[in-house]
Amino acid sequence: MTKEPRPLRIVHSEAATSFGGQEQYIYRMMHAMRDRGHHLEAICQPHAILAQRLSDDGFTVHTLLMDGPANFVKGVIKLRKVLKAGRFDVLNTHSRRDTMLAGCAGRLAGTPLIVRTRHLAKRVGSLLSFTVIPHRVTTSSDYVRKLLIERGVRPSDVATVYPSIDLRQGVDPQALRQELRLAQNDIVIGCVAVMRAEKGHRALVDAVEPLIRQRPNLHLVLVGGGSPVFEQVQEQVQAKGLNKRVHLLGARKDVPELLAGFDIFALATEMEAAGMVFAEAASAGLPIVGTKVGGVPEMVQDGVTGLLVPLHDQPALTAALERLISDPALRIQMGEAGRRMIRVDGKFSGQAMAESIESCYERWLGELRK
Repeated sequence: MTKEPRPLRIVHSEAATSFGGQEQYIYRMMHAMRDRGHHLEAICQPHAILAQRLSDDGFTVHTLLMDGPANFVKGVIKLRKVLKAGRFDVLNTHSRRDTMLAGCAGRLAGTPLIVRTRHLAKRVGSLLSFTVIPHRVTTSSDYVRKLLIERGVRPSDVATVYPSIDLRQGVDPQALRQELRLAQNDIVIGCVAVMRAEKGHRALVDAVEPLIRQRPNLHLVLVGGGSPVFEQVQEQVQAKGLNKRVHLLGARKDVPELLAGFDIFALATEMEAAGMVFAEAASAGLPIVGTKVGGVPEMVQDGVTGLLVPLHDQPALTAALERLISDPALRIQMGEAGRRMIRVDGKFSGQAMAESIESCYERWLGELRK
């Protein structure tokens, strides 16, 4: 009979104050682990969106400023007391700044296991916040794990824990079409991503332009905010005269409803550690067109759930989109394969995420006790 893992006392730290993919990763992990009977708390900056959302959901959140040398010293002193009083089994840090601050406090407090999670697809410089301060490391994709191993982290000390996604059902697939006054036979290519240069929104507009000019029923919907890229894309669309066919919706909170209104999901990202939005699109039953970079091939099965193209290859991106636009049966086939991968296989479910990180914590705590 398999022994149930004992409840753990876990605290997550995060220095960022915005709420993007990294913060969603933490938020969903904390909920999933609490659902499995573990005790979860967080350490954030006072003005962090994550701090407010976790507090609203009943989590204890410890707040402190993390910028500058003075706040570092005061923060280490404060968090050492918090960690000792909380008798935490695990401190899980997520950014370099909070790893240095909370990690040092954890070392001084004698926290049994300090784990650093790496969310970025960039190559690592110093190993201080990966091998000196924390005991072990997790990553959001095998691609990021490989980068750390190549830099010098021992393979046994780093594990991949994939993100989980929102599996909400019962959304209205007509909401987007009604909002934009689209006909039932209109084809919608949709993209959901914060507007940063590396997300490739301008490349996507360029790739879709010739298809829009050929097909009067084709539309591109871009969901996401972020200056100055939003304004740059807006100017690009106006200069091309595509205002009526390319719709910029800005940042939205109803992403599941918007995904339900797309026919194809496309994102020409230049850099991606994992890319939760690809899995969210697959969960919504959408065929995907993406770039073969970073952890994207771990989210999209090329030729099965979508089509991946080389980075900065606009003709290939246009051709992939055209293939799906022209073949409704292929769209349905790939969409169903993606939905099955997410909803039946459960690769990116909250349960899978929790079981994966739980296994890492238990294994590493056992190793450190020896």
